[in-house]
Amino acid sequence: MDPITLVIAAVIAIFVLTIAVKSVLVIPQAQAAVIERLGRFRNTAAPGLNIMVPFIDKVRARIDLREQVVSFPPQPVITQDNLTVSIDTVVYFQVTDPRSAVYEISNYIVGVEQLTITTLRNLVGGMSLEETLTSRDHINGQLRGVLDEATGRWGLRVARVELKSIDPPPSIQDSMEKQMRADREKRAMILTAEGQRESSIKTAEGQKQSQILAAEGAKQAAILSAEAERQSQILRAQGERAARYLQAQGQAKAIEKVFGAIKDGKPTPEVLAYQYLQTLPQMAQGDANKVWMIPTDYGKALEGFARMLGAPGDDGVFRYEPPTDTAQRPRPEDDDESIADWFDTAPDPKVAEAVAAAEAVARKEVPGPLSTPPRPVAASSPVPELEAEQPRSLHQPDDRI
Repeated sequence: MDPITLVIAAVIAIFVLTIAVKSVLVIPQAQAAVIERLGRFRNTAAPGLNIMVPFIDKVRARIDLREQVVSFPPQPVITQDNLTVSIDTVVYFQVTDPRSAVYEISNYIVGVEQLTITTLRNLVGGMSLEETLTSRDHINGQLRGVLDEATGRWGLRVARVELKSIDPPPSIQDSMEKQMRADREKRAMILTAEGQRESSIKTAEGQKQSQILAAEGAKQAAILSAEAERQSQILRAQGERAARYLQAQGQAKAIEKVFGAIKDGKPTPEVLAYQYLQTLPQMAQGDANKVWMIPTDYGKALEGFARMLGAPGDDGVFRYEPPTDTAQRPRPEDDDESIADWFDTAPDPKVAEAVAAAEAVARKEVPGPLSTPPRPVAASSPVPELEAEQPRSLHQPDDRI
């Protein structure tokens, strides 16, 4: 074969192969290609296999349809109170219309960056530093709304805008740290003062409860002591009364015996005079008795006494005569029924009941100052009963006295 023919055949094969390669366009998933024919927009190639006219159609740009994340460098922004802060932003966007992204703006990433900076300066310029630091969500929402509305004609959809960092000047940071430190110290001092106040209140309440309980105990002790003293005085008075009664009975019995013996002896005036003379030295005894006067008519008195006791005998001497009235008379040693309870030594049941109730109250557990305030002891104790008895013992005599 002629070499010229081989060269021509090779050129034709290479041309055909080139045309075949140029006619096929493969687009990956999540991408799109803008195709122009003779410098004019023809269509947007979808992912997969696409047929083109060689040397007439060409790919203007390949567009990534996935959501893109772009972090812009920190930008200085002046706040309403004339403080310069450095704000770093992150924008999440996605290309929804490849044709608009290519033909409506030359570089949509730069456009998004500049629009974000200007919108951020407008928003932060109307806020103070404190509002800027505490209003991130508000700023993010405002930025997203403005960017989404402005970039819609560019074929973009802004999904989210985040403020990555807001850095105030170093001097402001130092002031903020000092302020935060002062606030923490203030809160610590307030909490310490509150703790001390609560402790003082609890301590005062405890002392109050202690004093109340001590006063209640002293009151109960005073009442029981007074009641015991009253009962002691009553019992002592009763004992003294019974003792005096017994002494009177004894003296009456002794006088009766002496008088009976005198009557049984039938004394004469001479015997009475003799006994009287024997009694005179005893009556004159004592340091205070210096002079003793004897009445001159005491003989007549003895004679009258003998006449009262007896009757004249055959010899003219008055002697004792027993009485003719033999009726039964009460004897001094006999006890009257009205005083039978004077010698009753059994304890008073009311006193025993009051003492038992007071002992029960004394043994009752005392609640703590932090628990529910205890019910007044006087409401359940026998104190009213004792106090009700006290006027009777102080102002009125006992029925048994």
